Amino acid sequence: MSASPEVYGFFDPVTFSIQYVVVDAATMKCAIIDPVLDYDAKSGATSTTHADKILKFILDRGYEITWILDTHPHADHFSAAAYLKEMTGAPTAIGEMVVSVQNLWRRFYNWPDFPADGSQWDKLFAHGETFKVGSIDAKVMFSPGHTLASITYVIGDAAFVHDTLFMPDSGTARADFPGGSARQLWSSIQDILALPDETRIFTGHDYQPGNREPRWESTVAEQKANNIHISVFKTEAEFIAARVARDKTLAMPNLILHALQINTNAGRLPQPEDNGLRYLKIPINLIGGAAWHQ
Repeated sequence: MSASPEVYGFFDPVTFSIQYVVVDAATMKCAIIDPVLDYDAKSGATSTTHADKILKFILDRGYEITWILDTHPHADHFSAAAYLKEMTGAPTAIGEMVVSVQNLWRRFYNWPDFPADGSQWDKLFAHGETFKVGSIDAKVMFSPGHTLASITYVIGDAAFVHDTLFMPDSGTARADFPGGSARQLWSSIQDILALPDETRIFTGHDYQPGNREPRWESTVAEQKANNIHISVFKTEAEFIAARVARDKTLAMPNLILHALQINTNAGRLPQPEDNGLRYLKIPINLIGGAAWHQ
């Protein structure tokens, strides 16, 4: 039986994101997964409210941060990885396929000098690579489909799948972002569902269908039996057709063009210009999904 870490989820109602603190109780060491840097698109203001809440939780309990982990470059919120590294000195990590996402978006933003080599993180994990959170064994599974670089962290008996699977009443992630693939998403889901049935599944978003309270934990067995996409679309062809059809009805996330230039840079904000202000760069007419297309 795999070790069972303590898992604490922190829900952000603005982006419907769940941030995690994963703890080895035996050593009091922990990892932070997918932390959010608060950003208001209307005012352009950032804050560290959610990240500071996580830091206070960790400090109050006497945990030691050993990893700051991202599952992929997010399209709907800014990553707080750079801020947390600055505050704690803990190493940051992501999957090595982030380099492909960096190269894709470097072209979109017309940044020929952007270092698309993953050097913004302290560690780039390869598929199947292992590491530890305290005394608990952890491994990395590539889970592409939602993005080119999506990975799953399996830490003891807990799998952090972010945008690959949602809660069973919400189905699966979209696969229509640049670099996404419904076929790859299907394959990644099968790999996750091949984990032991008792494996705990922790998702990165919960959109609260029916206005229920936010939830983020299930098991492999529950996903197999009850996921509204997996339990209905049982073949690869059925799943791909349904996923592609649904994705065509979805608008792009509000922050995708804002967030990717931050998150392909490991959560670093743009450097201040000569007036001391930082600026985002938004490409015009790059991707579809405008409100009038729905």
